[in-house]
Amino acid sequence: MRDAVVSSAATREAILDATDRLLARYGFKKMTIDDLAREVGIGKGSVYLHFPSKEEIALSHIDRLVERLKERLRMLAGQDVAIDEKLRDMLVERVVFRFDSIQHYTQSLDELLANLRTSLLDRRRRYFADEARIFAEVVTGGQEKGVFKTGDAFDLGQTLVSATNSLLPYSLSALELGDRKIVADRAAKTAELLIKGLMK
Repeated sequence: MRDAVVSSAATREAILDATDRLLARYGFKKMTIDDLAREVGIGKGSVYLHFPSKEEIALSHIDRLVERLKERLRMLAGQDVAIDEKLRDMLVERVVFRFDSIQHYTQSLDELLANLRTSLLDRRRRYFADEARIFAEVVTGGQEKGVFKTGDAFDLGQTLVSATNSLLPYSLSALELGDRKIVADRAAKTAELLIKGLMK
């Protein structure tokens, strides 16, 4: 039974890996369940055993990326460094991680996932709230140490997320966003300005 669970989880991951490649190659609209099955080397019915629809596959792919980002943010939040350095690292990672995740796409995410707009917008709100909570924990730590101004930590976390959203690769492709170093530098400068606003 345990082997079946491992095999099932591995197949699900393989489908999501293939989704990433096919979204980059074809976009959501042109990607088919047949393409996914062929890319993974399984039958079409096996794809449907793991996901009820092509929409759910694409959304699960994005969910997985965001979960990986949240793991990275939590890891950075646990660093034993100055609180402002920790926050700066997290803000830059929030932008660069997403850039790295889509750099092989030739279209913007908005173009790729236009058919999923309603479902994706609902999920984005949840993603951003989850990320804001992680930032709020660091802000709270800074407030408790007397480094950051007092205020509603979750609200401040949401502000940090909103302020860096303009740097995220949604409406631009990775090619249009430019070089990774330029994106990282822009994110670092934005983070510096935001952190200065939090300091006592």
